[in-house]
Amino acid sequence: MEKYRQGSHQGSADFSSSVTSPDFEMSWAQKDEDQGNFFHRTWDGFKRDPNRLVSPKGVVGADGKVFDAEAAAHATADSPLHRRLKGRHLQMIAIGGSIGTGLFVGSGKALATGGPASLLIAFSLIGMMLYCTVHALGEMAVAFPVAGSFSAYSTRFLDPAWGFAMGWNYALQWLVVLPLEVVAASITIDYWGSPISNAVWVTVFLVVIVAINLFGVKGYAEAEFIFAIIKVIAVIGFIILGIVLDIGGGPDGTYIGGQYWIDPGAFHNGFKGLCSVFVTASFAFAGTELVGLAAAETANPRKSLPTAVKQVFWRICLFYIVSLTLVGLLVPYTDHRLIGASSDYDAHASPFVIAISNAGIQVLDSVMNVVIMIAVLSVGNSSVYGSSRTLAALAEQNQAPKIFAYIDKRGRPLVAIIFASALGLLAYIAASPNQDTAFTWMIALSGLSSIFTWGSICLSHIRFRKAWKLQGHSLDELAFRSQAGVIGSWLGFALNCLVLVAQFWTGFAPVGYAENTTSENVQNFFQAYLAAPMVLAFYIPYKLYYKTPFMRCVDMDLQTGMRELNLAELLAEERAEQAAWPKWKRAYKFLC
Repeated sequence: MEKYRQGSHQGSADFSSSVTSPDFEMSWAQKDEDQGNFFHRTWDGFKRDPNRLVSPKGVVGADGKVFDAEAAAHATADSPLHRRLKGRHLQMIAIGGSIGTGLFVGSGKALATGGPASLLIAFSLIGMMLYCTVHALGEMAVAFPVAGSFSAYSTRFLDPAWGFAMGWNYALQWLVVLPLEVVAASITIDYWGSPISNAVWVTVFLVVIVAINLFGVKGYAEAEFIFAIIKVIAVIGFIILGIVLDIGGGPDGTYIGGQYWIDPGAFHNGFKGLCSVFVTASFAFAGTELVGLAAAETANPRKSLPTAVKQVFWRICLFYIVSLTLVGLLVPYTDHRLIGASSDYDAHASPFVIAISNAGIQVLDSVMNVVIMIAVLSVGNSSVYGSSRTLAALAEQNQAPKIFAYIDKRGRPLVAIIFASALGLLAYIAASPNQDTAFTWMIALSGLSSIFTWGSICLSHIRFRKAWKLQGHSLDELAFRSQAGVIGSWLGFALNCLVLVAQFWTGFAPVGYAENTTSENVQNFFQAYLAAPMVLAFYIPYKLYYKTPFMRCVDMDLQTGMRELNLAELLAEERAEQAAWPKWKRAYKFLC
């Protein structure tokens, strides 16, 4: 059996190296570019790459029901996705990629529910959890930059059934986010009282998002690069403006200081109010893990990913904590506009817009609304990318219909992109009288999904480190190590579990539940906790049907997916060079 496993590894490695070598890719790409005219090349680019197989044939178990974890690992490692992401793309995705309505609009509802202190505490705790989680993900993604990233890690290091559940959980999260974000973008137009129907704007935004993703990973990356720069500039501008307004530099010269922390107060609805803010904070941070998902399409993840991962800390501190501290200083939680929104995406309820309006500054509130619209489109763009890559990775592991593994000559998971884009048509429900009900349940489906994803990343890292040590490896062999270490992963996992408990409590007995009917309370609970039964619905049947094992440390594959064959020599050279750096440079590289 061991001989078969070694032979399987060698055969797959030979196959992988023959079809993924840079010389082969360049020669094929050059041949493709030289054929025919522009239209012929464009059409030809949609065809399946004939020189790539997603996974070796005949690797599924003899009875058709045995899940082959080894074959799944090879399939994700040998994915034909093109590696065109550069360091600047990853850095901007890490810094501003997930800044969206959760921060700009959702924070208003959180402020009204829990008060400024609860807002700050909840976002700080979730930020701490994300710091640990992203570093754990970064360590694994640098070591194994494979397609599917965290769902593939759950399959490899935890349990194939759990990897299946996490993959579909993450795919569904992003699949429902696309129509939500497209509708949100159309709602932002209502801020200016546009007479044009929302359905028209839905069409425009949907076409833009789909067109960007049809340009492949390079199109997604360049669009996100531009979107992120705009969002970063806007948040930094708001922070500077907020400080000026708080110390009395506004048009009316009124000094605000910390008066809203005294009257109406720092907390609202007590401890339950604080727990209610956790879900909003989690939603606001969703998408941070996309850095890891992009590793399979990064030209040099060993160089690019560590820098991108380290910059997540600064994004959490600067863009979330500092900006929300100023929001809590400038907007009282009793402001009627915070709770008078027509939807979770209504820019009128954005505390950022309210703070500018309260100061009496003309035009800037409209500028902020444009930024919110761009942020919404950015998240919609990321949703197509995240769902299509996850579906393709699931298909490569035989955990989704095989058609989703169709990768064309341009390295695009074409069928998965078309499927994700088609679900965007649900956005036309915006013109239906039942839109509120439909979108409430779609939001419920994606609400807790990120918590399960982040918890699985932390647990996968814990199991990976244990297997790494048990199989005789040292930490010096890792190109990038999590700054938080295994302790950080345990902390991140524990915080994820606490958020699930807090959400269960606030879903079962929300603020003001005594005033609701029994049916309303039941509906509120499932809207708050729908993701949990969905995960179990994927996990339990798959576990029972395939009888998948919990992966033992001695059996975990710690070789497949590593790119550099001479990694030890490369790391030795780099560390010798780093030892000669001056102290200021070592400190800078540690932080950034």
